[in-house]
Amino acid sequence: MTRTDFAAARDRFAEWGVDAEAAMARLAAIPISVHCWQGDDVIGFEGITAGSGGGIQATGNHPGRARTPAELRADLDFAYANIPGTHRLNLHASYLDSDETPARDELEYRHFEPWVAWAKENGHGLDFNPTFFGHPNADDNLTLSHPDRAIRDFWIRHGERCREIAARFGQELGSPCVNNNWVPDGYKDIPVDRMAARMRLEESLDRMFAVPFDRAHLLDAVESKLFGLGVEACTVGSHEFYFGYATRKGTLLCLDMGHFHPTENIADKLSAVSLSVDEMLLHVSRPMRWDSDHVILLNDDILAMAQELVFADLLGRTHIGLDFFDATIARTTAWVIGTRNMQKALLRALLLPADLLKRTERELNFTDRLILTEELKDMPHAVIWEEFCHRQDVPAGRALLNTLNGYQASVANRNQE
Repeated sequence: MTRTDFAAARDRFAEWGVDAEAAMARLAAIPISVHCWQGDDVIGFEGITAGSGGGIQATGNHPGRARTPAELRADLDFAYANIPGTHRLNLHASYLDSDETPARDELEYRHFEPWVAWAKENGHGLDFNPTFFGHPNADDNLTLSHPDRAIRDFWIRHGERCREIAARFGQELGSPCVNNNWVPDGYKDIPVDRMAARMRLEESLDRMFAVPFDRAHLLDAVESKLFGLGVEACTVGSHEFYFGYATRKGTLLCLDMGHFHPTENIADKLSAVSLSVDEMLLHVSRPMRWDSDHVILLNDDILAMAQELVFADLLGRTHIGLDFFDATIARTTAWVIGTRNMQKALLRALLLPADLLKRTERELNFTDRLILTEELKDMPHAVIWEEFCHRQDVPAGRALLNTLNGYQASVANRNQE
């Protein structure tokens, strides 16, 4: 791409009243929370062999899986170096970095201090997640709603410890830590008492969230799901349950693109939900037939999500995180391509003439709306993206291919060591 190419593309957008420079500047200021669990297939560093559970499964055995926190951070450093902008890390509680082996209800901030030191050094914010799966106390796919009070108490203590840790992350890094709570609770076959399970879940959440924290340090979020393997008949923490809970209790509501029926348009939910909750959390994923968490593509679902965030002015109230894991391809490549696709979608939305499009709709001029939305697809978005990458000093095109493949070759022998 030449400077003339960019100037011509910038002028084409200007003809529609779009400032490409302003779009790039805004994109550079949008942090995306990159999920740690893509790097090691959701295994973590506890040494627990209970398996992921809760319907979570990473398939494939591509060489190069990170086996230690140091390897995972090295892989993340490489990924961030090939993603324009400055971003966050979304860390699960099972990814502690410590010589100690605490039980999950005994986790403390010190078990994660190396992650905070790394984040400070690299300018990353940290987000957090209690790990309510992959543990003997979750073998029944019941945790906070378990009929056994002792098991519920164990998981409540885990959630409490994680909130304390997350708040310390936010305090140390000077950026609120989003602490997202997803539990796998549900039933494989049809239950007869859904109400009891949901009442137990609500009581557990209330106890877990009882201690207030400064929102400048900690933001609590709750995440729903339609179903998962082993909970096909009933998910206790459904969308309706958590939407109501977040509305009443003032938590963030997490919308995971893989946690709804395949025919549901998640972008459509954003404006509706935003009328009832102050802030939202997105887990951007690509479900294929179920919550399979494929690496996100620059497809219609992602483009619609980004456009809704921009057009409904929700970027300031929405925390964007990623949630996919694919062990059939290079894990660092998955991070880089997935995150960049989210950014590309946001850039395309920022390069749309929003005022013009909204005006045609207000005037019920659906013919012009159709013409505009289709013609604007042919605009030179790729040229603006390449310029954005150039200014952020990250590769694009064939250079990116060579960079990603080169790193993968350097870590491919990990599995044989």
